[in-house]
Amino acid sequence: MRHEAAFEGPDAAPDLEISLLGELRVVRLGAEVTLPASRKARALLAFLVATGRPHRRERLSELFWDLPDDPRAALRWSLTKLRKVVDSPGRPRIIADRERVSFDAEGLAIDMRGVRGALRDPGADIPMSALETLAERLEQVFLDGLDGAGADDGAFDSWLTAEREDMRAARCRVLYRLATHPDMDPIPAQKWARLWREVDPEGNEARRPGPPVPHRREMAEARERPPPPALIAGPGTGLLQLPIPRSPVPRPSVPQLIERALRSQRIGFCEVGDGTKIAYAITGSGPPLLKAANWLNHLEFDWSSPIWGRGFAEIARLRTFVRYDERGCGLSNWDVDDLTFDAFVEDLEAVVDKLGLERFPLLGISQGAAVSIEYAVRHPERVSGLILIGGYAAGWRHLSSPEEQARREAVRDLTKVGWGTDNPAYRHIFSQTFMPDAGPDELAWFDEFQRRTTSAHNAARFQDAFGDIDVRDRLAKVRTPTIVLHSRYDQRVPLEVGRALASGIPDAHFVPLESRNHILVDNEPAWLTCVDAVRRFMLKMRI
Repeated sequence: MRHEAAFEGPDAAPDLEISLLGELRVVRLGAEVTLPASRKARALLAFLVATGRPHRRERLSELFWDLPDDPRAALRWSLTKLRKVVDSPGRPRIIADRERVSFDAEGLAIDMRGVRGALRDPGADIPMSALETLAERLEQVFLDGLDGAGADDGAFDSWLTAEREDMRAARCRVLYRLATHPDMDPIPAQKWARLWREVDPEGNEARRPGPPVPHRREMAEARERPPPPALIAGPGTGLLQLPIPRSPVPRPSVPQLIERALRSQRIGFCEVGDGTKIAYAITGSGPPLLKAANWLNHLEFDWSSPIWGRGFAEIARLRTFVRYDERGCGLSNWDVDDLTFDAFVEDLEAVVDKLGLERFPLLGISQGAAVSIEYAVRHPERVSGLILIGGYAAGWRHLSSPEEQARREAVRDLTKVGWGTDNPAYRHIFSQTFMPDAGPDELAWFDEFQRRTTSAHNAARFQDAFGDIDVRDRLAKVRTPTIVLHSRYDQRVPLEVGRALASGIPDAHFVPLESRNHILVDNEPAWLTCVDAVRRFMLKMRI
């Protein structure tokens, strides 16, 4: 396939053009539009355009404003200013409801999207003129002048740095292709080779000072032997599969892995039979791995979590990782009539059907383990393996003593009045049983995370629904390879419950973990034990 022009749009010229390379620019019908004076408003527009997906208002408020009183008011003000810049009569571009904000880019010309589109196919035959245009565009700094436009926590700057690294990787690839293009004359080829060495000093060829420019035939042969894939471009960016000649590079740090995974995350929605909208997210590349939803998840906020972030990023390095928010929480519909175990299973079925997943390992954590078991029994042809962590086959109404049941009901009633208040004492009841060995910062994060994931009403309803779970009669019907991992001193679901779960599933492998936490924190040794055991299990079972 040939790309005659790297930035060609539809046949008719678009009404609006947006440039993210260099300073942010908006052009309407050939005339540049004056942007708001506020750097935060400009940065907000750039973020919405570049990410191309909906964001919760809370997320955007935290990303750009440190105001103690009403950051949502600042967000509303900025959106009002931006609508004047990008909206057209009868065609709003800023799409916002009470929960989310997005940018409708359909039919627009966006330079960064053009770059990624032109480079998406590593085998595409891109003419020299188009490559030279790409190289010129990529020489500009992505969103130049918007450094420090976010909140003081630096989250926006981290995102900006990661995007610029992706653009640098794209420029490196373009310069390499120019330097080795079979139709390139020797003199300009030397120029492109020099620029490539400047951008990528660690590249294999750049280790040879002043390399001779090869003959055209030699360059053509080099084109037929593509170098190894790059390790620096994030999955889902359209750059991962592009060959970039590089020497071995250190493995990215945990924050880098998390940032790349979050940046590549693609969020979508599917509808269950009762009309409930379920939000799902896809990140990473490779064979699929699906995680069944469990309570206290949020597709966006999970990434900043000391519980989920690092583990999810590790999975996304090697797999296409699919997650979804349970009905009643996260980005899925909160106002739902049916909050039962059967509905949880139907949500999982809807996500699988929407994405057309044929066969995959299924990860179930806490009550997600029971959902995974039920799904595996109903659809054995689709589940290649079960990974169950901190799970149980029957809820507290079936297994607990009368005293424990009374305590659970009291906590449920307390949740109705305490959840979501500024006083974290009520939510601390849960964090201390979920993670008794977590540090103060982790507990404070978990307290706040609970409030963001669901409402007080739903929090109480979830506790009731979990008490009713019972898949004990389904365990013997599981026919897929299974590993069960459980903390030895779990304060919420005792070890014997996890052991009983494993003993009921034919040939299940049971791994006790040296921890008191129901949900593992990524800095404890048991977390590494868990990750290693799961990795070995998947390799052994070839799933």
